[in-house]
Amino acid sequence: MRYFVQFSYFGTAYHGWQKQPNAITVQSVLEDAFSKLLSYNVQLTGAGRTDAGVHARQMFAHFDAEIIEDLKTLVFRLNAFVPHDIAVQSIRAVKDDAHARFDATARTYEYWLVQQKDPFLSEASHLVKYPLDLDKMNKAASILMRYDDFECFSKSNTDVRTYRCDLRTAIWEWQGSTLVFTITADRFLRNMVRAVVGTLLEIGLEKIDMEEIHTIIASKDRSRAGASVPAKGLYLTAVSYPQSLFN
Repeated sequence: MRYFVQFSYFGTAYHGWQKQPNAITVQSVLEDAFSKLLSYNVQLTGAGRTDAGVHARQMFAHFDAEIIEDLKTLVFRLNAFVPHDIAVQSIRAVKDDAHARFDATARTYEYWLVQQKDPFLSEASHLVKYPLDLDKMNKAASILMRYDDFECFSKSNTDVRTYRCDLRTAIWEWQGSTLVFTITADRFLRNMVRAVVGTLLEIGLEKIDMEEIHTIIASKDRSRAGASVPAKGLYLTAVSYPQSLFN
């Protein structure tokens, strides 16, 4: 039987989602918990990767297992087993060919930024003390929506076949004292969101002209875009699937 597990994590203590030798990752911690509680080896396939230090409010993975009679009890036991910075919300049976990564139709990220020191957000957001032109940042974000090739924001030497992404949302909004950038697409390239945010911040700080976003995208050159912002402000907040996937 194939199952989808929904979970969340605060990523500061982890070297990202994907299992790595000699590093603590979210995947390795969860697989260890599942395997011990079910008494056989369980392998998880995630909806995507998150880099070291990135957080996830909603993440999914699929796994194959023998029929699990009481899913709610397993969720309860998992939450008692895993560390405080990982939480499992649900486990659902899905169709045998359902795939957490390839069947996802959209992903949404948020980037959190503060403009004054806040000890409660120091590990959860990026501090920018200088004034920002939010209007220019949002105009530049809307320009991104006209394009679908984002090679200039991609980490170098990746193994992707295409740099095309269907961008659906890109907007900055104040949420209380936190400035939040929300971006939604069918897929994202490695390091893409942090590079996009870094570029938009350079526009907001008036280090580069807003219209230069066109030249940066056309160049397909990572060195032309802004520096990547710190991982600690980045959150995967939603992954969408067709309802037909679930039994």
